[in-house]
Amino acid sequence: MNGDELREALRHEMAVVASPPPLDTAAALGAARRARARRRTGWACAGSATVVLAVAGVAAVGTAGAGIPDSGAAGAGAPGTGTARAGGVSPTASGTTPLPGPSDRGTAEPWPTGPDGLPQQDRTAKAGTRYDQGVRLLDELIAVVPAGYVVPEYAPNQSVDDDPPRSSQAEFDGKVNGVDVWRYTSVATIAKGDRTGRVAVEVYTRGNELPTEPCALTRRFWGMEGQCQVVTVGNMKIGVVVQPTIDRRFDQWSAYRHPDGTVTFVAQSRSYSSPKNGLKELPFTVPQLAALAMNERFHLQ
Repeated sequence: MNGDELREALRHEMAVVASPPPLDTAAALGAARRARARRRTGWACAGSATVVLAVAGVAAVGTAGAGIPDSGAAGAGAPGTGTARAGGVSPTASGTTPLPGPSDRGTAEPWPTGPDGLPQQDRTAKAGTRYDQGVRLLDELIAVVPAGYVVPEYAPNQSVDDDPPRSSQAEFDGKVNGVDVWRYTSVATIAKGDRTGRVAVEVYTRGNELPTEPCALTRRFWGMEGQCQVVTVGNMKIGVVVQPTIDRRFDQWSAYRHPDGTVTFVAQSRSYSSPKNGLKELPFTVPQLAALAMNERFHLQ
């Protein structure tokens, strides 16, 4: 078969085959729209089922946990946890809820009034009776330092970035049942020869929500934990942490709650800045440290 015969045969075959019907545009669009509608309906049903299952799951969890105490609430009163409450701020050592800082106070209650008759700019008293109480606490702390130790003064060339050898502060800790609770803190470096350690006293005024059990109270100091023992002074029970666990800012500390609710912490450490230049022994024995916590010189308001 030559080329002409092949072309003729192909024309004959095409002539006898029926032509396809013309394309119906409207019908094609309708079919496409129906297919798309079916897909959307399928996704909507699947989504609805997922939502129903999720809601049912949440309801089941809530029902199952209705009789289980919340772990955060159960531990809120545990001493020395230092953990933040859900949805709120971390409690201070006294258990009070701190007021917002100056940048986020908004319409919150203003800071306590200073000696100028105006609210303080932050929680720290810069002047007035509360400030004077903090200074007095430092003087009382220095007064009980045992013989043979000295409390260094500020060096003339000391940098403002260096830890001061002695410091005091009066801070508004919060309001509990309408009562202003204040925290006074004083820290002093003590030296014997070329070796240095430090001592500290912290006082919470009455109205605070610190624990009453001796060791639970003692472990709340600066959020530190440790091995605690109860020491009897007269007819009073004083908690003394004799060995810290993880936080070793201090080696030992004691705590006492006065009958009016005021709480006093007294702490001591062998080292101040360098362990290798630390004191060979602590300045106070455990019974002395316990007795200092209930000393009236640290009973402030």
